[in-house]
Amino acid sequence: MSRRTAAWLAWSLWALCVVFVVLAVLLYFYTSSERTHPRFVVLAGVPLLVYPTIGAFVVSHRPKNAVGWVLCGMGLVYVFLALCRAYADYLLVAHPSSPLGKTINDEVTPWTVGPIVMLCAVLLVLLFPDGKLPHRGWWAVVLMAVCGAALLNYWWVTWPGGIVEELGRLGGGILLVSCVASLIAVIVRLQSAEARERQQLKWFAYGAAVFLGAFFLMGAAYEIGGAWAGFVVIVTGLSAFPVAVGIAILRYRLYDIDIIINRTLVYGSLTLMLALVYFGGVTATQALFQTFTGQEELPQLVVVASTLVIAALFTPLRRRIQSFIDRRFYRRKYDARKTLEAFSAKLRDETDLEALNNDLVGVVRETMQPAHVSVWLRPETAPKGEHPQ
Repeated sequence: MSRRTAAWLAWSLWALCVVFVVLAVLLYFYTSSERTHPRFVVLAGVPLLVYPTIGAFVVSHRPKNAVGWVLCGMGLVYVFLALCRAYADYLLVAHPSSPLGKTINDEVTPWTVGPIVMLCAVLLVLLFPDGKLPHRGWWAVVLMAVCGAALLNYWWVTWPGGIVEELGRLGGGILLVSCVASLIAVIVRLQSAEARERQQLKWFAYGAAVFLGAFFLMGAAYEIGGAWAGFVVIVTGLSAFPVAVGIAILRYRLYDIDIIINRTLVYGSLTLMLALVYFGGVTATQALFQTFTGQEELPQLVVVASTLVIAALFTPLRRRIQSFIDRRFYRRKYDARKTLEAFSAKLRDETDLEALNNDLVGVVRETMQPAHVSVWLRPETAPKGEHPQ
């Protein structure tokens, strides 16, 4: 397939996804007055257009890389699920006597999407970053994932059933085994990866970490900020993953991942610690205030004071966390920076050129660790019109 044909097909799939999302949103607003809570599965189709969008960009620039097609397929699954849910709600409102709407809403869409997404995830892990399997033998894992997803889907759609249930359980086990095998493939790639591929794998791991972290934080966000907060958290996690994959494959600012990971560790830890200090302090103060005064509500002054304490702790706590993370996870860069800082301080006071020459060679050896170091000094030249002494 030529580059132009591949790009045309990928953007055609993207256009189909957009049509599905538009239809789903229109059906959602048509039936929204009949419900007291929003249908987040339908609304998620809009931000999750990032999957086919990134996939189409990857196919346009790397038509031989199968990862772009997998992203397009994942996007198509997500938006088709949104359309099915919206259509089921429409049937329940417009044709309450029809059993099709209840079947789609309760039996088909909640269950079939899981195995399909797991299948796409296995393919994505196996094919990243060059779109090729590590070895021909990994085709067995692809076949296992396809068969497992098919059996599991068939069981859930035809639930309940005797022998079908046994086949479905077998398919679920096969699908889980293929997921574990795909992770082993990442380890195999990492052992033989070059510098650029290691950076790509870092982007992939970062996106996966944000994706999994969103699922763990969704419950807390729901408890603190309500249903919409949980929705924003999970959509952010789902959207961050294809963005990270697209950056890794298209190599846009590829080497910035180390800075992003560093900042995420620093500000993530800082946010968690400040939140614990704030809520812990407010809770303890409220308990003491209630014990001594019998009132449950805290004075506004206490809340303002807690906020000021958090603001005062922000900068010193951030510096300490930054220093700890640099020493623990970026020790080599930390030592190099300290060496350069010491040399800069010595450079301001040292006047002996020979001593500076030796110090400079030592700094380069310690920070860059080259095979050979030599320093060339330009000979001193006399000003124009004068003869050198």
